[in-house]
Amino acid sequence: MFDADDLEEIRRGKEQWEAETLEPTLERFGERKEEFETDTGGQTVERLYTPDDVADSEYDEDLGFPGENPYTRGVYPTMYRGRLWTMRQYAGFSTAEETNERYHYLIDEGQTGLSVAFDLPTQMGYDSDDEMAAGEVGKSGVAIDSLADMETLFDGIPLDEVSTSMTINAPASVLLAMYVAVGDEQGVDREELRGTIQNDLLKEYIARNTYIYPPEPSMRIITDIFEFCAEETPKFNTISISGYHVREAGATAAQELAFTLGNGIEYVEAAIDAGLDVDEFAPQLSFFFNAHNDIFEEAAKFRAARRMWAEIMEERFGADDPKSKQLKFHTQTAGSTLTAQQIENNVVRVAYQALAAVLGGTQSLHTNGKDEALALPTEESVRTALRTQQILAHESGAADTIDPLAGSYYVESLTDDLEAEAFDILDTVDDKGGMLSAIEQQWVQRQIQDVAYERQQEIEEGERIIVGVNEFENEDEEKEMDIQEVTEEDERRQIDHLNEVKAERDDEEVTATLDALRDAAEGDDNLMPYIVDAVKAYATVGEICGVLRDAFGEYRPGGAV
Repeated sequence: MFDADDLEEIRRGKEQWEAETLEPTLERFGERKEEFETDTGGQTVERLYTPDDVADSEYDEDLGFPGENPYTRGVYPTMYRGRLWTMRQYAGFSTAEETNERYHYLIDEGQTGLSVAFDLPTQMGYDSDDEMAAGEVGKSGVAIDSLADMETLFDGIPLDEVSTSMTINAPASVLLAMYVAVGDEQGVDREELRGTIQNDLLKEYIARNTYIYPPEPSMRIITDIFEFCAEETPKFNTISISGYHVREAGATAAQELAFTLGNGIEYVEAAIDAGLDVDEFAPQLSFFFNAHNDIFEEAAKFRAARRMWAEIMEERFGADDPKSKQLKFHTQTAGSTLTAQQIENNVVRVAYQALAAVLGGTQSLHTNGKDEALALPTEESVRTALRTQQILAHESGAADTIDPLAGSYYVESLTDDLEAEAFDILDTVDDKGGMLSAIEQQWVQRQIQDVAYERQQEIEEGERIIVGVNEFENEDEEKEMDIQEVTEEDERRQIDHLNEVKAERDDEEVTATLDALRDAAEGDDNLMPYIVDAVKAYATVGEICGVLRDAFGEYRPGGAV
């Protein structure tokens, strides 16, 4: 880095530049705005960055080398020069059969990992024939009622050759058990199963609200999954601690960082309190972040996240295994930025967001389809989204060197600023008793809501430009698009299939496995082996979650009912 004399010379040079070159230009032309900020408004963007802005940085402590502490520059020594990120397209709609066809299509088009979207009833632990599911079956994702649906979903897809991410939370234990059962049927060693379950209930209480049980039993289920997977499926990531939905709800980049890592801290503490050794389960933790429009802010956010997690795991939890300190994450481009107006613009937005994720060192990436502001994406739009990643990987040069933005005075300064602000937020969280307590107090939710309100005001008042929405609008009528639709007939077919499964299964075996699960829930046993037994008997998602509802109650803001 620069010594004191160098920095003093740079400061004098900057002052001279401002007086002799900048000021006359400002007097004549001015600037577009009085003040510039990052996309979320969390950080002021200075006119010019110099070595003086990163004068306090130490290379070894703050940057280091890829694959080495503090992992700012990446978790692997060769990063994308060795292996590209996993290219996933979040997919699921209607029935398991139709979604299986989409998966085969995506694999044929070059996708390297599967990502399962479940419909709302499945996410809430209801079967397709439940009155609570009416009108929602297969709409926001694939309907999964029993192991029979999971068998169809992965028909012809060898689970020892693919990595599968499942966006499921409250019933994550059930869907994981089904995935394990399908692997067992295929003859795949459980140690070879690879993938991730989201399994992040704290962010449900913050942002998405697809929770079932109160926080305490939810944390028990999560730590039971940690323990089960550490022993049975060591290559499977047991949780994807999600800042994505926090950001979609309106959080700033710094808030996304702080609340995501804060949830991670809460999960680690819960697992340790349950008697697990940090280095046994921590390597299987993974994270899930949002990639928004501001390329430099997002890349800096990802770099700061790695550095922060390494420090948290080492200093707060005494982790020794390097893998326990490595923050590995999946990224999805920002659904909240997609517009129904001029939807072709969404292709451009997604490409820039994907670039930010790659510049920031993501391990896995989903790029949104251009039509997702209107409906589930069509085959054409998911192909374009996948091609966006492939062009980025093979034609842009962004994957050819490690951490290409390192050393940028702006990016390094922004990385430091985001880290400092996120740690300040975490200090406040600690003062409130941790993330669980801060969530129960509704403090976290209010912080996000305040930002979301301010952003919406900026859009409505024209202070924040959304191309095609409040500026550069087309008066011409938008062209019609084909959109993916799920019909009432699709729902009827799913319910008929569920009835067939119930008619053919061994009811006595189902009852016995559910009774055993109920006893385990009322005791201290790890729940996962009992859930695996139940799904193998073709007990349904709704039946299994119903047993746990009876044992644990249901969560409502303010308490369980």
